[in-house]
Amino acid sequence: MTDPLAAARADIVETGDPQQCAARIVINAPAAQVFEILARPPMHALIDGSGTVRGRSSGPSRLSLGAKFGMGMRLKVPYRVTNEVVEFDEGSLIAWSHLSGHRWRYEFKAIDAGTTEVTETFDGRTARLALALKIMNAYANNQVAMARTLVRLKALAESDKLEF
Repeated sequence: MTDPLAAARADIVETGDPQQCAARIVINAPAAQVFEILARPPMHALIDGSGTVRGRSSGPSRLSLGAKFGMGMRLKVPYRVTNEVVEFDEGSLIAWSHLSGHRWRYEFKAIDAGTTEVTETFDGRTARLALALKIMNAYANNQVAMARTLVRLKALAESDKLEF
């Protein structure tokens, strides 16, 4: 039996800004359902395409504007990061940042009642150490990770095993 999501791919989006990178995917699920996955920090480790998110460590079970949540992370060594939701529009937009200031933004566009276009953007324009992001090759690395994340988000959102 062939896995229908094995061929799923996210598109790389040209932002026109060297301090932003983005990826986009179409998901066969309602926008509210897809948004709900991102609004719940415990789900983040399930969809993370970077391999760095290792679980939720603190904060609310559902995000809102100004909410702070901590994540267990691992990039060669384990560490924790606290994020704050800095952009929020129920069902259509959620973004968070941490101490470094750069943002991860998700935008949700309902194509129809059962189909959603999701765009994830890594935004370094708000970073406190923008040069460090460039030196670390954060834009290229995060673009690949975001594409993987969106494919995993698609798999979870289209799954019949999704529970909140």
